[in-house]
Amino acid sequence: MSVAIAFRFLTGRFHATPWGRHVNEGVPEWPLSPWRILRTLVATWKRKLPGIENSAVKEIIESLLEPPRFFLPQATDSHTRHFMPWFKKGPEDKTLIFDTFIALDREVEAVTLWPHSELSQTQRHTLAEICSHIAFLGRAESWCEARLLDQEEIDQLEERINCVPLNGSQPGSGQEIVRVLCADPETAFGNEYTPKMAIGKGKKKSEVPLYDPDWQLCMETLEIHRQKWSDPPGAKWVRYIRQSDCFKVEPKGPVRKINPNFQVARFVVDGPVLPLVEETLPLAELMRRSLMWRYSHLPGMESPCFSTIFSGKNIADGSPLEGHRHAYFLPSDEDDDGHIDHITVVSDMRFGEGELQTLDRIRKLKWGEGELGLMLIALTTKDEAGGRLFGPSRIWESATPFLVTRHLKKRGKKRDSPHLLSDSLAFVRRVLVEELDRLRRECRPDIPEPCSIEWLSENRMGAHRLRPIQFKRFRSKRGDDGGRRAAGGFRITFPEPVRGPLCVGHSCHFGLGLFVAKEQDKKGA
Repeated sequence: MSVAIAFRFLTGRFHATPWGRHVNEGVPEWPLSPWRILRTLVATWKRKLPGIENSAVKEIIESLLEPPRFFLPQATDSHTRHFMPWFKKGPEDKTLIFDTFIALDREVEAVTLWPHSELSQTQRHTLAEICSHIAFLGRAESWCEARLLDQEEIDQLEERINCVPLNGSQPGSGQEIVRVLCADPETAFGNEYTPKMAIGKGKKKSEVPLYDPDWQLCMETLEIHRQKWSDPPGAKWVRYIRQSDCFKVEPKGPVRKINPNFQVARFVVDGPVLPLVEETLPLAELMRRSLMWRYSHLPGMESPCFSTIFSGKNIADGSPLEGHRHAYFLPSDEDDDGHIDHITVVSDMRFGEGELQTLDRIRKLKWGEGELGLMLIALTTKDEAGGRLFGPSRIWESATPFLVTRHLKKRGKKRDSPHLLSDSLAFVRRVLVEELDRLRRECRPDIPEPCSIEWLSENRMGAHRLRPIQFKRFRSKRGDDGGRRAAGGFRITFPEPVRGPLCVGHSCHFGLGLFVAKEQDKKGA
């Protein structure tokens, strides 16, 4: 039974420089070096599965020493370049570095096939376990998943093999010869050149191997360079036949326009110091400004232009939209450490092509004297989204303070009742009831009337029991009075599970008045 291992590169990039080539030569390794693959198997075993016996792994590796065959998917060679500090001519001196890599589809697999290898079921199980723990192949940024193919998959693979050892034959039309570093069956498990450590003195002096197992296959690259060997001990060069156009860029058809169905974009926030939960409002405003700016600078956009969804304004006259259907920008602390680690952009209106391009391109936010990194982790619809922001749940608690949307009415036909005039807490609760009623009428008829609306204990919110006064509540626009409005934290209980997001009150589109699910339904988790 043949043995085949498939590798899928999660970022669509394989970073590896062939042995004997300098990184700045811009030559990527392709196919995957069998020497590299075997060393990766050994390294993964020793670091993650040390309980497996040396003899068991050696028997498996011995069966994989013959030069394998490959299926190489369509790919292209590419590179990035940047300047690294060098300090050769001074503190400001820099040198140009090329980062060359193979670019390929994230969903395709490169397969290595050993057609004459035979493993027992126990050995195949062990090899499959090691493969499942491989996290990268080549340099550390070459994130990958590896899996052992079954016989049915191997049979289907035979016709797709497109890179094989030369073995005395001649390349045909459209083929070329490339040198590939493989393991030498005669010396790979030797220890003639492996480093040793001397212990004892005089006649009792002896040498102890530094490696376990003491194989030349395991020798570190630093040791090989220190010894100034041109090739690694235990390895040999094998000539392979490869397709000449393996890096040919296939022309694509016309770009298909996106059929937008998405309403939710989720970002992970990264940085040396993450914003505090109290800074929800300024971070949400910054996210909105950055998205609006990037939208207006998309290629092909006529200037001036802006997004109705991001801005919440009509394109025709710039007037505010009604009904709260435009985007909410909701920073959140989802590990309860007091720092914002996610930002969710959600809208009742479906994102258009321009909004999707903008959400995909934003990578960072300028925050204080530094920057925050953003990684888009999800694009979905409101019905499919889950987590504490979306529930569903019967009980929802304030993550940020609810700010009243109006002031006390002391005169006129619609003046507030006397007990509201004398009790500010009762007034805040009354406005929350009004906002929930308005929400049900205008855009959320699915929300039932609450069973109860209770003040949180001591009016404190979240895992760190923050008070409303600790939050930044003034918007950056002129005349905003959010910091002077009455505020509070509540627990709302509904008669049946309700889906989020639930965000009401003054500055609700910027994360204030945000409620999170407390008894999350399993289907919404």
